[in-house]
Amino acid sequence: MTRELGMEKSESDCGDGANEEGGSVAGCSGSFGQGEEAPKSGKWALREDWLATHPTFTKMMSLEAADSRGVYAAFLVYLDLLEVRNWHEVSFTGLAEFQLVCLHGREKETEPLQVVVPTPAQVSFSHERLRQIMNSTGTMQAKPDSPLSITLAIVETDSTIVYYKLTDGFVMPDPPDSPAEADNKQGKKKRKRLLK
Repeated sequence: MTRELGMEKSESDCGDGANEEGGSVAGCSGSFGQGEEAPKSGKWALREDWLATHPTFTKMMSLEAADSRGVYAAFLVYLDLLEVRNWHEVSFTGLAEFQLVCLHGREKETEPLQVVVPTPAQVSFSHERLRQIMNSTGTMQAKPDSPLSITLAIVETDSTIVYYKLTDGFVMPDPPDSPAEADNKQGKKKRKRLLK
C-alpha cells in the first residue's frame, strides 16, 4: 500500500467506477459530505477524516456562512481551482446573508480578480437572488468600471463541477488574436461541415 496526497492506494477495487484519472478530487465521489461517511476501502480509499481536518475546510466551516453541503461544495471548487486549473491567489469569504462561501482568485497572474460562487446542484437560484449576489460581490472585482460578473460553480453529488460565467447585461466577446486566426477557424468549421 502506498500513500499519495492523503489517500491510500490499495490493490482491491470497490467497483465504484472511479479511475485514477477521473474526477477533480479522487475519492470524493458519491454522497460524502451529505451526512454519510467516506468509503474506507477501494482503489483510492481516503484516510479517515482527511477532509474534516484540512486547514482550509476547517476555516471555511468556521465562517458559519453556509451549511455543510455548501462548505463541501466550496471546498471542492477551491481544490479544483488551485490544483486542477492552477489559479492564483485563491481565497474565500463568507456571504452569510446568502448562506454561501464565495471564492475569488486569478485565472492567470496578470488577469483581474474573478469571483466564483460554489453551490450544490440541488440548490436553486432565482434571477433576483443571482443579481443580489452579483451586487454583493461587486466590491471584490478588480475593475469597478466593468460589468458585474460572477462564475457560478455547480457541484454535483459525484464531485463533477460545471462553471457558468454570469454577467449583468450583455458583454461583447473578445476579438480574435489576428484575422488569419479567425480565417483558419472558419476554414476548419467549413471542412467539418463538408465531411459530415
